[in-house]
Amino acid sequence: MGPLAGVKVMEIASIGPGPFCGMMLADMGADVLRVDRAGAATPDARYDLLNRGKRSIIADLKKPQAVEVILNLVERVDVIVEGFRPGVMERLGLGPDVCLGRNPRLVFGRMTGFGQDGPLSRAAGHDINYIALSGALFGIGRAGEPPVPPLNLVGDFGGGGMMLAFGVACALLEARISGRGQVVDAAMVEGAATLATFLFAGAQRGTWRLARGSNLIDGGAHFYDTYETKDREYIAVGAIEPKFYAELIGLTGLDPLEFDAQMDHAQWPSMKTKMNALFKTKTRSEWCALLEGSDACFAPVLSPLEAPNHPHNQARGAFVELDGIVQPAPTPRFSRTKPEVGRRPPLPGEGGDAALASWGISEREIAQLKDASNAAC
Repeated sequence: MGPLAGVKVMEIASIGPGPFCGMMLADMGADVLRVDRAGAATPDARYDLLNRGKRSIIADLKKPQAVEVILNLVERVDVIVEGFRPGVMERLGLGPDVCLGRNPRLVFGRMTGFGQDGPLSRAAGHDINYIALSGALFGIGRAGEPPVPPLNLVGDFGGGGMMLAFGVACALLEARISGRGQVVDAAMVEGAATLATFLFAGAQRGTWRLARGSNLIDGGAHFYDTYETKDREYIAVGAIEPKFYAELIGLTGLDPLEFDAQMDHAQWPSMKTKMNALFKTKTRSEWCALLEGSDACFAPVLSPLEAPNHPHNQARGAFVELDGIVQPAPTPRFSRTKPEVGRRPPLPGEGGDAALASWGISEREIAQLKDASNAAC
């Protein structure tokens, strides 16, 4: 149903950004076949939501017989997504030169932290390392404190998996015009830097202070921050524009004269202290009743268990339930080709036979793959 319906994707199993890229493509209607390792751990697959919408085969890529079946599969797919360190796919006999030789229209998506070349390309790392090197982590944190890891949203998922999915979609579009595939080299360092483009501009222009927690949107301003409530929950305010700021001050009952100098950095700490005290006088629900839906730029800080139940999210269908698991719905939305979660996350090997058969792999080759991998699929 989605805009990528009919696109065949082979995802070589990895963790984090690779599966997230595959999930995004599957959410958009692509037929994604995940190649899992023999003997892969199988925790409760219902909660492995990054694998939703996919099917799975088991393949021991260290066995030449299995690699040959995968190469035959390469001839029938539009996209490969892999997340190994540089050189691993080449050593397996599945590098881009080999695969593009078998399928010149192939889009070969590669996900790494540091990129396919450069001094650090073969070094180990995780999200926190990539976003540190990118410059994005530097500005995240409270005044006078060390940088705070923003989960792994900026490197793994935003600068990594989402950027690779975007790159794959771009390359697919170009291949339809040129008839030629290509390699998409997605590095999390560079993706995270791209997400922080405005910071690089502001730092050079002098409009962004390098001291953490001293800027408009990094927790420095009293009108753009989170505050604890009477019941030890939290609310968020982001009233930047003067008319929205005036709405916030008016609805909360703060003294307009004391809060008149909105953009006076010197007064931000004292005004934040007063706001801290004010927001602790009511519960989160009471503040919601007073401010939610107004132009005060207000929202409650909801947990992942609370967010799906918020009336706005429910009205929009922002979350869906599949096999008893509540999860974010595919996004963005399309007026015609509506994306949807096609199937629950598979166990390793689940749905593989049907996928291979539908992609033109013979029963003999399927049996060969099973024998080589010494596992049922």
